[in-house]
Amino acid sequence: MKAVLITGAAGLIGSEAVAFFADKFDTVIGVDNNLRKYFFGEAGSVEWNQARLKEKYPNYKHVNLDIRDQQALEELYKEYGTDIDLIVHTAAQPSHDWAAKEPFTDFTVNANGTLNLLEYTRQYAPEAVFIFTSTNKVYGDTPNYLPLIELEKRWEIVETHPYFDHGIDENMSIDHSKHSLFGASKVAADVLVQEYGKYFGMKTGVFRGGCLTGPNHSGAKLHGFLSYLMKCAVSGDHYTIFGYKGKQVRDNIHAHDLVNMFWHFYQNPRQGEVYNAGGGRHSNCSMMEAIEICEGVTGKKMNYSYSDDNRIGDHIWYVSDLTKFKNHYPDWHWKYNLEDILNQIHTGITVRV
Repeated sequence: MKAVLITGAAGLIGSEAVAFFADKFDTVIGVDNNLRKYFFGEAGSVEWNQARLKEKYPNYKHVNLDIRDQQALEELYKEYGTDIDLIVHTAAQPSHDWAAKEPFTDFTVNANGTLNLLEYTRQYAPEAVFIFTSTNKVYGDTPNYLPLIELEKRWEIVETHPYFDHGIDENMSIDHSKHSLFGASKVAADVLVQEYGKYFGMKTGVFRGGCLTGPNHSGAKLHGFLSYLMKCAVSGDHYTIFGYKGKQVRDNIHAHDLVNMFWHFYQNPRQGEVYNAGGGRHSNCSMMEAIEICEGVTGKKMNYSYSDDNRIGDHIWYVSDLTKFKNHYPDWHWKYNLEDILNQIHTGITVRV
């Protein structure tokens, strides 16, 4: 039997991974205890997605387990042992605002939980491929010191800069910057995954995501940019733009495109490799541009206001350079652009409502 273990299985990336790998593995083991509801309230609950996965995929086995629980996690690895061929680790506390409220919770979920998974993989499934969903927040606020110019609806990097054509690459320093506590806990996890690859020779890959998005995102106020924005556009609920004149730029990658990156890595893995993973120049927008698209999709004006209080450590302009990954895996390409993503999110929201 060949099995894939997916943590955060009922979340955005986890559930996309379940769907993607269900016909490629004999068993899909999904680990999720709906901590997202604890983080973000009822709006962030993934129970609906968990139920959908159980119903749709007969080879899906759901395990209600906290990755901080070493004993329970070790028992899971003992049960499936060397049958586990791939680990896709997406479980996390994902909000840098929330992390400041409960630093111990944030760090133990993001850093200690990742260490637990790595060590039990080393002990019980050493030949498995281990994929970690990291974040561009590991670079801290270093991107904010790039030479940026203000345009009518967005901030943009100057055309003469090496990052203009493709975005920010993996050579950007993760040191000497303000990360937020969330960013710091993800740095710890990110480096651990690299180290288990380089020190122990395990097949590990780190994917530093931009804005990860798609129709199965349980977007909430503190996390899930496009999903929460479209929720507000549909419902008429108030939305607040925090800082940078609403011109801050994010690149956005559909969950399917990210999981497809995982698939390519799995088929030809490396040891302790790091990739930036986002929409790049293919799919990016400012807050103001995203609001315009949402208004076009819904056919009504959004109810929003502006606050000068930008979020601590927030990026003014971030576009991922995927050149390194595309050089290593030239058959991979994006399937969805920004308009595709927002239309899918809109459809998903209206169906669930």
